[in-house]
Amino acid sequence: MDKKDLTTTDRSQSEPTNSQKARTTARSKFWQSVWENLQIVIIALVIAFLIRTFIAEPRYIPSDSMLPTLQEGDRLVVEKVSYYFHPPRRGDIIVFEPPSQLQMQGYEKDQAFIKRVIAQAGEIVSVDNGTVYINDKPLQENYILDPPNYNLPPLKVPEGHLFVMGDNRNNSNDSHIWGFLPQQNAIGRAIFRFYPFNKIGGVASIAPRR
Repeated sequence: MDKKDLTTTDRSQSEPTNSQKARTTARSKFWQSVWENLQIVIIALVIAFLIRTFIAEPRYIPSDSMLPTLQEGDRLVVEKVSYYFHPPRRGDIIVFEPPSQLQMQGYEKDQAFIKRVIAQAGEIVSVDNGTVYINDKPLQENYILDPPNYNLPPLKVPEGHLFVMGDNRNNSNDSHIWGFLPQQNAIGRAIFRFYPFNKIGGVASIAPRR
């Protein structure tokens, strides 16, 4: 074998074959695809986290305290944007973290409650003979299950707080039991029911008439 033949043989052994190049390209494309898909998943998770934290999140109704408006097991969309611009308003159905009074009774901080806002800061709320009063004016509430069978002496809602009640007045662990709710505990406002499917639709805020 002359010198020319030897050089040609060495080059053919050191250079990758077409099949080797194809395998390398395939591996490269595979890992590139994996990385791109991983980036998409990460971005989707970040977006989902941001939406859930700052815009809206799903919640379910754990009890019958909001009958007849909401049923136990209902799934709701709770929006959070409104309360960046204004405090909860009378009639809003809000989801909130339990205040310190309830946490002292053993409720976890992330064990969210859902009730309707009845009175705002500065207003005087009372319950007498089955009727709720705000500043001595009776509320007309056609959305509750039954009139309350308890009385509540006049109480002034402190600044930065709310008075909340369940629509199922006689079976609701609400402000008439544990007191005022700090506004900062409000997570968001229920706006849409997406389950059960035969009840899909908006959840309107109904302000009691006086």
